[in-house]
Amino acid sequence: MFPPLLRWAYAVPTMFEGLPAALHPPVALALAKAVESIPRGDALSGGSVFEMKFDGFRAVCLVGSDGAWLYSRQGKDLSRYFPDVLASVREQIPPGCVVDGEVVVWSEGRLDFDALQMRLVSSKAALAELVMKSPASLIAFDVLAVAGQDTRGLQFRDRRALLEELARGWVPPLHLSPVTSDRALAATWFSDMTATGVEGIVIKGEGQTYEPRRIWLKVKSRSALDVVLAAVIGPMAHPRAAVVGLPVHGRLRIVGRSTSLTARAGRDLATYLRPPRGRHPWPEEISERVLDRFTKEGGTTRLTLVEPLVVEVSADIAWSGQAFRHSVRLMRVRPELSPTEVSLPEGFQRAWR
Repeated sequence: MFPPLLRWAYAVPTMFEGLPAALHPPVALALAKAVESIPRGDALSGGSVFEMKFDGFRAVCLVGSDGAWLYSRQGKDLSRYFPDVLASVREQIPPGCVVDGEVVVWSEGRLDFDALQMRLVSSKAALAELVMKSPASLIAFDVLAVAGQDTRGLQFRDRRALLEELARGWVPPLHLSPVTSDRALAATWFSDMTATGVEGIVIKGEGQTYEPRRIWLKVKSRSALDVVLAAVIGPMAHPRAAVVGLPVHGRLRIVGRSTSLTARAGRDLATYLRPPRGRHPWPEEISERVLDRFTKEGGTTRLTLVEPLVVEVSADIAWSGQAFRHSVRLMRVRPELSPTEVSLPEGFQRAWR
């Protein structure tokens, strides 16, 4: 017989009870590889299905016999930030289920990533107000366990059938992600849904099992726009990346950096770079978080300041707070334009009010 303390310990329900042990957090999630355009329907095993890529937090939802939890792709417990979602999950999803999806917030008819991020930095008192003002939703697109059984070995078409059965009768804030096997309809989604904050299209193979690697494909909506390049990372003669800004209330604000430049692209850009004339609007050293809001590093980045010039970039439509959420692609230098001709795009103006 166990001593009293051990008897008590063994009587306490285990966290995540009723769920497959292999799916206890952190859960390794399937990911998507970026491609330039929507592929043909036979690009993946078993034929392709197309799905909207929503602008939110990727999250895996676990429903055990003694509770429900939300975990991020990186394994962070998000549960306390989304009590509204979890309350609905406990009511509508039976124990023993693990659902993969996206947590989002809708505001004025479009996805609001800023409101979503506020959940993670708010005090308990402020969080309650945010839940009332900007309720969150869970958009489910895959199921990894049902009735305590691991379903990752099933093909996508069978997992989707299970998910649709699970979602029968769901009401907001739980939603089933729409899918289609019609490439033309997917192309319409791609062109028409960006106005709502949908980032692009994810492509999945109907015959694919669920694996924790880049088994899917994704096409992200991008827009071309003019920005002001006023610094580079690396020496002026061999820049490794461009740092770009936009005019806000009469000041040039840093809004992001480019992807790493190839040697050739760096040489081409260097021919346009000149030392700054007069006072420069930016410091020579900035926090790494200015260029990457998701970095875990707390260091600084050294900038090589240059005379501002206009460049055209290709950028994801995703805009986080007051910066591009992802690195932009440098397309070309616009020497015929003056930095004073660059204006803040209409879609970004709300963030700077």
